[in-house]
Amino acid sequence: MTVSLSMKLAIHATGKTDVGRVRTNNEDCIGFDLRRGIFVLSDGMGGQAAGEVASKIAVDTVIGYFRRRDDHDRRDKVVGREFAGVSARANALANAIQLANQAIHTAATSDPNKAGMGATIVALCIAESLFSIAHVGDSRIYLIRAGAIQRLTSDHSFVTEQVRRGMISQEEAERSPMQNVIVRALGSDETVEPDLADHELTAGDLLLLCCDGLTQRLTDGSLLELANRAANLDQACDGLIQAAKDAGSDDNISCILVRAAERTWLETLFR
Repeated sequence: MTVSLSMKLAIHATGKTDVGRVRTNNEDCIGFDLRRGIFVLSDGMGGQAAGEVASKIAVDTVIGYFRRRDDHDRRDKVVGREFAGVSARANALANAIQLANQAIHTAATSDPNKAGMGATIVALCIAESLFSIAHVGDSRIYLIRAGAIQRLTSDHSFVTEQVRRGMISQEEAERSPMQNVIVRALGSDETVEPDLADHELTAGDLLLLCCDGLTQRLTDGSLLELANRAANLDQACDGLIQAAKDAGSDDNISCILVRAAERTWLETLFR
């Protein structure tokens, strides 16, 4: 676990990824830069190890964008549009995700061994007492606050679209054999539309970024219970991953936990 002291709140974070009980290779990738307040998780797809290539491209591109952005290097060519109704920080996430999409799409179309590879992505950017999120695919971000859990993302999946249109219920969606079929991913097309949102951050908030390998067998209530009963973030990550394994998850399992806390007097002194 590491701590950032560059913000009004102290930000504690940890992340772990596990190959799981069925797969032989791990196509998930996680990464974060506490100094810049950027956290990214990607779940790759595609045979012959191409999925792990796609997810690494996604994470490295997004984090690299924010590092260059802080260094005032704005030379990245972005294909996409500016999104209205969200902050400049959220639009920066969108730019970074567009660049990741470009990089994956180019790699997939230029190498026959990587044809069809892609990735989901969830990204979180914290600045002072605010945070922005972006996502493509069915990886998720949750907010745990005051003893309750709230899902901040909506899966870009076939069954979620059916629920939205009233064709099936949420309960039917959770039992559907099509629940892992996603309708939006990085690398599929030359451009991609991420979903964006801005939120307030308060002391005590816990943010969970995770892939579908964690959530395919665990309910939101289970996630809340497991996160709350752990002594620290490292134990919470371990507990979430082990619970998904025990529940029969057949995928790679990854999560990042980010907690906002009031600064101690010592943290304030050495800011």
